[in-house]
Amino acid sequence: MSESTLPVQNFLRPGKISLPALPPMSLYVHFPWCVRKCPYCDFNSHEWRGEGGAQAFPEQAYLDALRQDLEQALPLVWGRPVHTVFIGGGTPSLLSAAGLDRLLSDLRALLPLDADAEITMEANPGTFEADKFRSFRASGINRLSIGIQSFNSEHLKALGRIHDGDEARHAIEIAQANFDNFNLDLMFALPNQTLAQCQQDVETAISFAPPHLSLYHLTLEPNTQFHKYPPTVPDDDTSADMQDWIAERTAAAGYGRYEVSAYAQPHRRAKHNLNYWEFGDYLGIGAGAHSKISFPHRVLRQVRHKHPQRFMEAAAAGNAVQEEREVDARDLPFEFMLNALRLTDGVKSELFADRTGLPMAKIAKALAAGVEKGLLVDDPQRIAPTELGQRFLNDLQGMFLEGDKK
Repeated sequence: MSESTLPVQNFLRPGKISLPALPPMSLYVHFPWCVRKCPYCDFNSHEWRGEGGAQAFPEQAYLDALRQDLEQALPLVWGRPVHTVFIGGGTPSLLSAAGLDRLLSDLRALLPLDADAEITMEANPGTFEADKFRSFRASGINRLSIGIQSFNSEHLKALGRIHDGDEARHAIEIAQANFDNFNLDLMFALPNQTLAQCQQDVETAISFAPPHLSLYHLTLEPNTQFHKYPPTVPDDDTSADMQDWIAERTAAAGYGRYEVSAYAQPHRRAKHNLNYWEFGDYLGIGAGAHSKISFPHRVLRQVRHKHPQRFMEAAAAGNAVQEEREVDARDLPFEFMLNALRLTDGVKSELFADRTGLPMAKIAKALAAGVEKGLLVDDPQRIAPTELGQRFLNDLQGMFLEGDKK
């Protein structure tokens, strides 16, 4: 843990790894507030209970802190082009049009942002206003990720969402009118959900022809209301039937499944998320944001102060970073595989050395064991899970926990 970021020269000294080149760089911006905390959510999000109602969060103070945070981080990423930006939360669509415009202006002023960078904002259907979203598009947002979760109003109520089915449909119509690239987030295996109800949700989503779909199995995460008070959810057989049907239906509708929960029309994969899964670099700014930043001989991870008020105070004081550590070379194989093996087609074998700075010999034993067990494709040019490997992904990833000690 570190209360003061070390000088960048500290990260440029010789180390145990040697990267042939630095990975692509993305930016993540965290907006920590929401109207209501959902009972399944384990993200760093906080209901705003201040005077003036749910939307009266300290917008300008937080934007000031984001800029300060970014300015303080610049020496670590100086000159590196940023290919994608993701503004997540919380509910960043609560930002005013002027606030979002200021944020993007600050990012462009401080970072070498690609001219064609993918810039995504998460949006809650309960916050959609046509004029505001037109302004978001004019400011530079070119992709939305809309948290639909379900079109069934009863299920939305059980999930603690602030929108109903009609508002979900209306939000997509506004998105279609202003954006040619957007994602719909849905969940399945919801409390008391039947297979037919799951099918209806997915059919409704497909009817809008979104370029991208994210379809998540509801999980009862620790430190959530659902974990403390578990709802009645479909059994394993019903959940498996849902997943099998989703795979068949999305494929028939022209969506390629390229990651555990991600389905895309041709050429519409999420570039920002792909950079995560391919073990690229990302700078995270904002309350609780995580960063992974590579240097020629080491990989650095950081975490910002989690509570919004503490984050703003720390950023104003000159350092928003609460935790900072160098990734041990022994942990890099597992961290790489934790991401890469989520991709249904895997990655080229050479990417392992490119992103970890380690020779393939470090994972040769684990790779061979994975192939022998039928969890990895037998292809020296590619590290990819088989269908069985996708089904037992946690077991497959765990095989790389300590790598090959030789």
